[in-house]
Amino acid sequence: MKMLEFEEYKAKLNAAKPTLDVLRDALKLEAAQKEIEELEAASEREGFWNDVEKSQKVQRRLKTLKNKCESFEKLCGAWDDMMTMCEMAIEENDDSMLEELKAEFDKFSENAEAMRLGTLLTGEYDANNAILTFHAGAGGTEAQDWTSMLYRMYNMWADRHGYKVKVMDFLDGDEAGIKSATIMIEGENAYGFLKSEHGVHRLVRVSPFDSAGRRHTSFAAVEVMPEIANDSEIELRDEDIKMDVYRSSGAGGQKVNKTSSAVRLTHIPTGIVVASQVERSHFQNLENCRNMLRARLAEIKEREHLEKISDIKGVQMKIEWGSQIRSYVFMPYQLVKDLRTDYETGGIQSVMDGNLDGFINAFLSKRAES
Repeated sequence: MKMLEFEEYKAKLNAAKPTLDVLRDALKLEAAQKEIEELEAASEREGFWNDVEKSQKVQRRLKTLKNKCESFEKLCGAWDDMMTMCEMAIEENDDSMLEELKAEFDKFSENAEAMRLGTLLTGEYDANNAILTFHAGAGGTEAQDWTSMLYRMYNMWADRHGYKVKVMDFLDGDEAGIKSATIMIEGENAYGFLKSEHGVHRLVRVSPFDSAGRRHTSFAAVEVMPEIANDSEIELRDEDIKMDVYRSSGAGGQKVNKTSSAVRLTHIPTGIVVASQVERSHFQNLENCRNMLRARLAEIKEREHLEKISDIKGVQMKIEWGSQIRSYVFMPYQLVKDLRTDYETGGIQSVMDGNLDGFINAFLSKRAES
């Protein structure tokens, strides 16, 4: 009976082979290899390292291209290994490798899908790190608790994908949860994958803070922005920025350095305000703020397809009914539904533990079709 399963997996692998060929073309690996050779040749020329910004940009591009090529080579290697495993098992009538084959095939399918999604990321900033800012809606403790649940969810998503998380700002709730927070998720294509999460998220549940056990509806907003390097066209002019320095506030736990100088920047042309109070020094908090502000401007520019930063107007999200992108229902049934793609799942605990790939996949696929 188990030999039959090996035959089935062999058929699955043969069916997956054309997918690899399509993926190879979609990744444009021949062009990538040619660009790698050109960039490596450029980096060996005399005087290349004299221009630090340019050389760093070239090195980042090289790393991205090499990672893409190496990931595809590993995927093809995994296909070869699994096919060899099937053929050996069938020839020798040995079923001892079946569990290993199942695990390897699941991993192969997951990696192939992730790579396919990566080919849909064609935006100007898709390859960049992502900056996520969380805001609690009206409703006090209930909304602030919901914000902390979302904060945990995205941290767990990042951990699942091997991304690094850096806390840039954090303001505790009055009794529980989070009033607002900002994190940077560092890793290739972080913004490209997470830009689908930008919007208002709605929760329906029986509140643990309501002694009468009534159902409550809460809202929290998630802003997703790309991190923009200093050499970007997104220019921050000193005359456009108002800076305030103040003492860090809130309980903060380990996230807020209570003795440091917090920084708040206001971008005068757009009215955008950013703040940071988690770092040990005024200068580090200022750098956080500049990164966040640059990211906000870039995100708005990309979303509105504007040519000049001077044309950008600040965008305010209403954190309320009717403006949400996704609903999370804990009671009277369990369902998470994205209102833009209609993708839904009843596995709400899995979603809250960071399993968001189904939603991200549906968003990117729908966007590619439109």
